[in-house]
Amino acid sequence: MAQKAQHAILRFAKHKAGPAGALEAHHERTKEKYASNPDIDISKSKDNFHIIQPTQKYRKEIDTRIKAAGCRTRKDSTMFVDTLITASPEFFTDRSKKEIQAYFTEAVAFMEKKVGRGNIFSAVVHMDEKTPHLHLCFTPITEDGRLSAKEILGNRAQLSQWQDEFHAHMKKAFPVLKRGESALVTKRKHIPTWLFKQSIDLTRQQQAIEKAVSEIGVLNAGKKRDEILEMVGPYFSRLEKHLGQMKKYQATIDYLTQENEGLKEKVNSEKSIQKKMEVLTLKKENERLRRFVESIPPEVRRILREQHQQRPKDHDL
Repeated sequence: MAQKAQHAILRFAKHKAGPAGALEAHHERTKEKYASNPDIDISKSKDNFHIIQPTQKYRKEIDTRIKAAGCRTRKDSTMFVDTLITASPEFFTDRSKKEIQAYFTEAVAFMEKKVGRGNIFSAVVHMDEKTPHLHLCFTPITEDGRLSAKEILGNRAQLSQWQDEFHAHMKKAFPVLKRGESALVTKRKHIPTWLFKQSIDLTRQQQAIEKAVSEIGVLNAGKKRDEILEMVGPYFSRLEKHLGQMKKYQATIDYLTQENEGLKEKVNSEKSIQKKMEVLTLKKENERLRRFVESIPPEVRRILREQHQQRPKDHDL
């Protein structure tokens, strides 16, 4: 049986300042329990290690760098980038902690060259999940002191070039690595893990919410109806946001769930049987959630959307 190709993996997630605290809690393992992420084995968290240790809270790290550079910011500015670096699970099989540390140290050296050491405020390796991976956070400040994730990360074509350069850099130290198929060819975007978990969470709540919505349909306006609307409102707000986020990944879902025989030859780290099953489940769950939204009476949907628009915006994923 042919050995699976092993790939170096590099992905970016752009953020405003809002999620900094939540991401810090996850990356730095400051919580006692991680109910939202069952993959974390806290008994192994002692094996996690930093390549770059933050000196203060993430939000403070971000604000300090932006202020020092004199950057102008807007409400929609990307304030920091969370970079995920890992490799195919097969790459880590039977490797010592020293070898794993060498892999991620090499990856950090690549990022320092690309974005500037002064912009990176944390680089932590998680050994307590299924596959070792690095979270590296940086402020996207240009050499001339502008806050511009667009300039540093670039467009889709430039992101593909990032992948080429990352692969070339890592392959020098680890010749076993192969270059994955370009997303420019497949038109795919990586589906983040939190989106799978968010879908599961929303689906779990759906049964109770459906019962509440069915009661709204037979109630006249009154206190009970308002109480149910208040209960359904926050869920509906999260649900609509989730379905909006899912649209960005529709090409990926279509690519991974279609049955074109020709694509079965294009095997890569993301197109495993397990990944395909996960994406199929995600697709079914979101079709169910979409049907649920459509089943809500139009007048109730209108009230819920009005409630959502009146609420302060949050940055929770």
